[in-house]
Amino acid sequence: MKRIILTCIFVFSTLLLSAQLTLGTTGLLNSPSAEMQPDGTVMLGGNFLHDKITPDGFPYDTYNYFLNITFLPFLEVAYVCTLFKATDTFVPEKKGRFVNQDRSFSVRLRPFKERKYRPAVVIGSNDAYTQSGGGSVLSEGSGNQYFSRFYVAATKHVNVTKREQVGLHLAYQYNRRASNHLNGFSGGISYKPSFVPNLNLIVQHDSKDFFVGANYLLLKHLFMQVLLQDGRYFSGGIAYKIYLKGK
Repeated sequence: MKRIILTCIFVFSTLLLSAQLTLGTTGLLNSPSAEMQPDGTVMLGGNFLHDKITPDGFPYDTYNYFLNITFLPFLEVAYVCTLFKATDTFVPEKKGRFVNQDRSFSVRLRPFKERKYRPAVVIGSNDAYTQSGGGSVLSEGSGNQYFSRFYVAATKHVNVTKREQVGLHLAYQYNRRASNHLNGFSGGISYKPSFVPNLNLIVQHDSKDFFVGANYLLLKHLFMQVLLQDGRYFSGGIAYKIYLKGK
């Protein structure tokens, strides 16, 4: 009985930690990493996004939902839809209501898997191309390519004990967008404590802001993630994992 009570308290406390699957991909809180899902993993989920974490095209709190598939050990793809609200100039009679959505694709390729003395390396892109006034990730236009970025990320895990692990993550992000201009280095530290194997505590910097948060995998399938941006702004998400090759 005591163990059940402690487990319930723990799960509740992780939800209060203020997430990230903000782009529907594997990573830290709001920055890329070189971690990958197991081959054959499908994730269905969604996030609440504070307006501080979204690009200039979303000057309000919003939501997204996504489908993520890792169908090879080294390749991950995601399709993400982020909800738009109506404004005075865009469907004024429905101002303040969600009336449309931005659609984007993400691709992550891992050329190098983590080894004893070598970090894993992932090359990836979010929202790499659009036909609606934006062009490519290298374009300077102001189309609907809101989450555009290209990155290279490296991750190395260090086992402190047999059940305790620290992850070191570094990435370089690049785009030429007038808004959501995330150019430069990002990274963070993750920590998996021995007393709760499925908990992952994270501190990170995304080249502009600092984030603290956590994620937790419940019953092997329910993935929950929470974050605080600059110690004040909460975002959070939840996803259901399906393992096509068993786990």
